[in-house]
Amino acid sequence: MSDSHSQSTPFRVAALQMVSTPERERNLAEAGRLIAEAARDGAKLVLLPEYFCFMGYKDTDKLAIREPYGDGPIQRFLSDAAREHGIWVIGGTLPLVAPEATRVLNTTLVFDPRGEEVARYDKIHLFNFEKGEESFDEARTIRPGGDVRTFEAPFGRVGLSVCYDLRFPELYRKMGDCALMVVPSAFTYTTGRAHWELLLRARAIENQCYVLAAAQGGKHENGRRTWGHTMLIDPWGEIVAVRDEGPGVVAGDIDTARLAEVRTSLPSWRHRVLGC
Repeated sequence: MSDSHSQSTPFRVAALQMVSTPERERNLAEAGRLIAEAARDGAKLVLLPEYFCFMGYKDTDKLAIREPYGDGPIQRFLSDAAREHGIWVIGGTLPLVAPEATRVLNTTLVFDPRGEEVARYDKIHLFNFEKGEESFDEARTIRPGGDVRTFEAPFGRVGLSVCYDLRFPELYRKMGDCALMVVPSAFTYTTGRAHWELLLRARAIENQCYVLAAAQGGKHENGRRTWGHTMLIDPWGEIVAVRDEGPGVVAGDIDTARLAEVRTSLPSWRHRVLGC
């Protein structure tokens, strides 16, 4: 942590777990309910899961709700929620218009407590998995991003990533000195059961920072089952809070004193020697 963020007042954050449907308006209503619940509980930053706004029956269904960057009902919803509650909102992901008519950008947008957009991240790594009846190839309908993105929150730097990015530690190293890294996700049940917690805790330990992961978690109307286990992890790799399945709020504190304690007792972040 830099000296400018050496304050020790805990900053409450929350991640929403959802089981999103093929109906945008139902999903936005549910997200709004959960954001309000988190804000009532004192959260000053709320993270939504990947695809919070829409989980269609087929991959191409998302093309019907894609929005031009800067305007659209999903973007307005996120901005309005941040302003109404006076909190930071990290909007999971939503489909934005891409140069190709057959693909979208899977994008995280961040809004400050005034409802102003302060950061954008387009998912870089695209999921591909084939096992039995499970088949996923995001590259067919998603155009990958190319830029690492962070933003400054009151407690320090926040690094942005999405779901499959979690398997690529070099991305997180490029974010630099973060107090928090976020991972909105829709992990499959199969891959989540095998690797979700392990990877999240590894990213927290490697980078000596908090990791907040918001997940889809349950059986969806489209037949898909997602792993859930939305959680907050501290810089020592300890799970602060977790929710297994079903919609709800997972909350905890970002404590800069805890960050400093971990980095002082085992200064592995300062011991990096390979230029990462």
